[in-house]
Amino acid sequence: MASLQQTTSSTTSLPRLILGSSSKYRKELLSRLHVPFDVIVPDIDETPHPGESPQATALRLALEKARSVALAAPNALVIGSDQVATLDDEQIGKPGNHENALAQLQKMRGRRVIFHTALCLWDSRHSQPEQAVQIENIQTFVTFRDLPDAELDAYLRIEQPYDCAGSAKNEGLGIAILEKIESTDPTALTGLPLIALTGMLRRAAFPFFRTPIFTK
Repeated sequence: MASLQQTTSSTTSLPRLILGSSSKYRKELLSRLHVPFDVIVPDIDETPHPGESPQATALRLALEKARSVALAAPNALVIGSDQVATLDDEQIGKPGNHENALAQLQKMRGRRVIFHTALCLWDSRHSQPEQAVQIENIQTFVTFRDLPDAELDAYLRIEQPYDCAGSAKNEGLGIAILEKIESTDPTALTGLPLIALTGMLRRAAFPFFRTPIFTK
């Protein structure tokens, strides 16, 4: 009797999935879905517009990142994402260095900070924007512990989160300086909301779980 060999459906049958980002954190998060994807770094100006609200900035940049990659990648699903942290409606960006990071943490200690994580999925298989674009803003509310300067300084020297808006890595030691995280999408704070993303991909008919094919 001939034996049966189990194989999975070819990845060539999958739509091409592209992460439009330079973020190593978003790349790691997307890899958790166990689907093949490419990374293309979008070339856009990320400067906030005058008078633009934090939420509007995040949504606009997520859209622009996805669009800039989609224009050069037909027949693909392109992911764009952007995050803006806010305190008292003031945008809090990436600190870039130790001094700026310490100033950020001093300002946020004992306070509740809102993180706007905007997500855009651009389906370049469609020519009409109303069919091609899905976009959403996921809010995460983070309460920072009221810690002395010495502890904040020590944390920064250990983890050096100078490329993170808010100067703390919640997936690492930064969790120790946080008192509470409130969110409907746990990975949004790290930079890519996977619950929202998988919902968007499903609506775009992306097959996460492919049925094995049996051949002789």
